[in-house]
Amino acid sequence: MAVGLVSVATTTRSILLRDVDHRANGLLAQEAGEFANFEERGVDPETGRPFTDPSRLLREFLVRQYADPDEELIGLVGRAGDTPAQIIQPRQIPVAVPLHEDADARRRIFDSPDSTGTVDRSSGEIRWAKVAVARAGGETEAAFVVAFHPGRQQAAVNDEFRILLAISGVALLLTTGIGWAVAGRILKPVRLVRTAAAQLTEQDLTRRIPVHGHDDIAALAETFNAMLDRLERAFAAQREFVDDAGHELRTPITIVRGHLELMGDDPAEREETIRLVTDELDRMSRIVEDLLLLAKAERPDFVAPEPVQLAELTADVYVKARTLGERDWQLAEVADVEAELDAQRITQAMVQLAQNAVQHTAPGQRVRIGSRADGHGVELYVADSGCGVQPQDADVIFERFRRGTSRRGARGSGAGLGLSIVRAIAEAHGGRVRLRATEGGGATFVLVLGEGHT
Repeated sequence: MAVGLVSVATTTRSILLRDVDHRANGLLAQEAGEFANFEERGVDPETGRPFTDPSRLLREFLVRQYADPDEELIGLVGRAGDTPAQIIQPRQIPVAVPLHEDADARRRIFDSPDSTGTVDRSSGEIRWAKVAVARAGGETEAAFVVAFHPGRQQAAVNDEFRILLAISGVALLLTTGIGWAVAGRILKPVRLVRTAAAQLTEQDLTRRIPVHGHDDIAALAETFNAMLDRLERAFAAQREFVDDAGHELRTPITIVRGHLELMGDDPAEREETIRLVTDELDRMSRIVEDLLLLAKAERPDFVAPEPVQLAELTADVYVKARTLGERDWQLAEVADVEAELDAQRITQAMVQLAQNAVQHTAPGQRVRIGSRADGHGVELYVADSGCGVQPQDADVIFERFRRGTSRRGARGSGAGLGLSIVRAIAEAHGGRVRLRATEGGGATFVLVLGEGHT
C-alpha cells in the first residue's frame, strides 16, 4: 500500500508539473503570435501608417496587453553585445527578481539566436519567447520578449505533493492499524487451529475449536473439528479392537497352552487334545476375522453401493439361508424396487441374522425372510419363532462380545460379534438395525436403510 500511495503521489506531481509546462508554453506562443500579428498589420495611431520606429511599436503594443501574474512582457532595444534598453509595463511581478531587474538575463535573452529558451538563475527559472523586430536605419535593433516565471506554480505543485504524501502517510498508518486488528481477528481461528494441533496427542483427542460465523475461517474450523472427530473415532476403534482382541483371544490361548502342556502319550488322549486345540484355533480364527471386519467398517470404502434389485437380493439371501439348518424357511415378502446398496455386505448381514435365528430356534421352527419399501426407505428382515429377546437385553446384544441373559434355544459358539457386524453394515449404509417382537413369539431383526430407492 505504501508503494501504491507513493506512486499515486509521484504520478500526480508529474501530471501537475506537466500542466505547468503546457500552460507556460501556451502563454509564450500566444503572446509571441499576437505581437507578430500586431507588427505585421498594426499602424501608428499618430500617422495612420505602419510603424517605422521599433520603440514606438513596442510601446503601443505593451499598452494594449494585460499579462498574467507570472508573466512579463518586455520590449528590448539596443545593439548586440550591449545591455539593451527596455520598455516595460509598470506593474508588480510576484517573484524575487523579475526580468526587468536582471540586466544579465536580459542581455542573454537579447543576444540569443533562438526564439525560445530557458534562463536558469539562482533566484528562479525564466522561460522566454522572443520576436525580433525589423531593423530601423540599419543600426538599431529591437525585440519583444515574453518571460514566464514558473517558480510559484511549481512551488504550489510541490506543496500539493507534500500534502498528498502526508495524507497518504496518515491513511497508511490508519490502514495498518485497522488491518492489524482485522487480520488478528480473522487469523485468530487459524492460531486456534495451530494451537489445537500442537496440543493433540494420542491420549487426548477431545479438544475442539469454537466456531463463530459462517465465513471461510469458520468453515476451516468446522473441517478441522470434523477431522478430529474422525481421528478420535479411529483411535477409539483401534483401542477397542486391541482391547477386544486381547480379551477374547486370551482365553483360547490359555486353553490351547494348558491342553498342550498336559497332553500325555496316550493316543486317545492325544487325539482328544488335538481336537480341542483345533476347535479353539478355529474359534480364534473366527474372532480375528470378525474383529478385522469390524475394524474395516470404519473405513470409507467399507461399502460400495450400486443399484440393486431388492427382490432379487432378497431371494438370493433366502436361498443361501436355507442351507444353515433344518428350519421352516419362508420367503415372506419381497420389495420390487431398486435401491443403492452394497449387495455383498447386505447379504453378509442378512445371512448373519439368519444364522443367529438358527442358533436360537429348534429344528422345524419357522424363520421368515423378507423385504419391503415405503416412502421413508427400505427394510430387510429376518423373523424367527423362538423365545425372543428379553427387554433388558435389547440394548446390549448389538455390542461387541455381549450376549443376552436369556437362552433363546441352543447357544452357538460365536464370540458375540455377529450382531455387531450387522449393526456396522447397516450404519455404513446410513441406516440402522432394529429389534422387534415377532407376532406369536420370537424376535425380528430389521435392517432399516435410508431413502434412495425407485
